[in-house]
Amino acid sequence: MKKAARPGKTTKKTVKKRKKTLYSDAIKAFMLVGVIVALSALISCAVIMVHSTLNNNDASQVSVIEPENAEIEEPKPVIETVVAETEPVENINPAASNTVRPENTTSAVVVPPPAPRPPPRPVEIIGSIVFVIDDAGNNLRELEPFLRIPYPLTIAVLPGLPNSAEAARRIRAAGKEVILHQPMEAIGAQDPGPGAIYTGMSAEEVRTILARNIAEIGPVTGMNNHQGSKVTMDSEIMRVVLAFCADNNIYFLDSRTTSESVVPAVARQMGVQIAERNVFIDNEQNKDAMLRYITGGLTRARRNGTAIMIGHTWSPELAPLLAEQFPIFTEQGYNIRSASDIIKAR
Repeated sequence: MKKAARPGKTTKKTVKKRKKTLYSDAIKAFMLVGVIVALSALISCAVIMVHSTLNNNDASQVSVIEPENAEIEEPKPVIETVVAETEPVENINPAASNTVRPENTTSAVVVPPPAPRPPPRPVEIIGSIVFVIDDAGNNLRELEPFLRIPYPLTIAVLPGLPNSAEAARRIRAAGKEVILHQPMEAIGAQDPGPGAIYTGMSAEEVRTILARNIAEIGPVTGMNNHQGSKVTMDSEIMRVVLAFCADNNIYFLDSRTTSESVVPAVARQMGVQIAERNVFIDNEQNKDAMLRYITGGLTRARRNGTAIMIGHTWSPELAPLLAEQFPIFTEQGYNIRSASDIIKAR
């Protein structure tokens, strides 16, 4: 007969059963926790995605509402860094790329100041030369090249011609000296032109002609004779002419169309200062010949201090020759002056 089990006593079979139950419960609990964690992660991801979508939609629908009368700030200009043309991009040193440069400045090449030049040596003045250009008033086209020469010129204008007054105006506008080229009777039968003085005229006639001619082309600083070989040999007529010049504070330049001119002698008797022509430049109208005559004038200026040379507007090569030679003359020490500068300095 089997013995009955005691109450409260655990058997081996019971223990195994309990262990099996515990293991089963633990596995179930672990699985449940895993499921809960996975579901939580999925829910979190879904919530984040929905929230992002809502934020994006809200942002796209937001508009900026500015208050009334609000000041709008002007956009600041964009300052670009400019590389100087003297520094090509391909020549920039890579090692210098980290160099800190001042803000808002452009790169520039620092050029050292040029070395000071020694002052030019003063040119010793060896003589003064005057160039008088006769017969202006005949043709404005022939006159223009002389007006462009950037050196002093004395230009004598004939009276009574269609271009006389305009020629005188242009000469003054160009800064040149204007004198009256007074027509006078010659020994031959040449016509001296309108406004001429003839031997046998009265003193009043001479004065009237001179006053009318000067009124046409004046103001003038002086006058010289056009032709006039016969009149300049007449002491009485020349006394009237020189007296008129003295009364009107203008000088007389004797063109010396005759070696028998009495003008110097009459001027000395009257105490009137005059000047005399030394060289005619264009008796031969080619460049070599004119330069030869001018060279003779330069020699005279070195010897006597001054030389007055006369040319004519109708010599086509004279203006280019003077424009070419004047800088050379000044470098050589010749002082180019107007006739009034020479006469009034005496």
